[in-house]
Amino acid sequence: MANKEALRDLQTRLAERMREARTEHRAATWLAVESAGVGFLLPLVEAGEIFPLGVVLPVPHTAAWFVGVANLRGGLHGVVDLAGFLGLRRAPVSGAPEGAREQTRVVAFGAALETNCALLFERLSGLRGREQMTALPRGAQALPAFVGGQYRDEAGRVWLELNLAALAGDEAFLKIMV
Repeated sequence: MANKEALRDLQTRLAERMREARTEHRAATWLAVESAGVGFLLPLVEAGEIFPLGVVLPVPHTAAWFVGVANLRGGLHGVVDLAGFLGLRRAPVSGAPEGAREQTRVVAFGAALETNCALLFERLSGLRGREQMTALPRGAQALPAFVGGQYRDEAGRVWLELNLAALAGDEAFLKIMV
């Protein structure tokens, strides 16, 4: 009985947060990251702390894109290779040359998302603001629901905005077991 009530409370809190996220005006400020040659924009309100790639323990019987688990500031986090998850890369990041591995970073999901997960990226590219980007119309290319939009920067590079809350609830993202 207590489990049902706790689940109901969790669902209610999640529904409230989703409504708030849709109605509140958020400053469009992003952390720009790169993986497999693709640029991604992570909203700062959803992104958490950035860590160098440290010890990640593999977990048997999981998808190749699920790198493993890592201790990030005392919390156990699942580490996901986003490029691998999206099918942009087949080889695991652990096989990267040492120089490339030094730039690899892990970005945890923000605490407000209540998800002990972190995404692995090959390179940080700094911060971006809406004034630096031009929104692109949704094209014929099918994009996952967690891609909030596409933007072009002043240099002509295209960036994909990730909605981390939507990613955390994506069915395929949650299915790490093979």
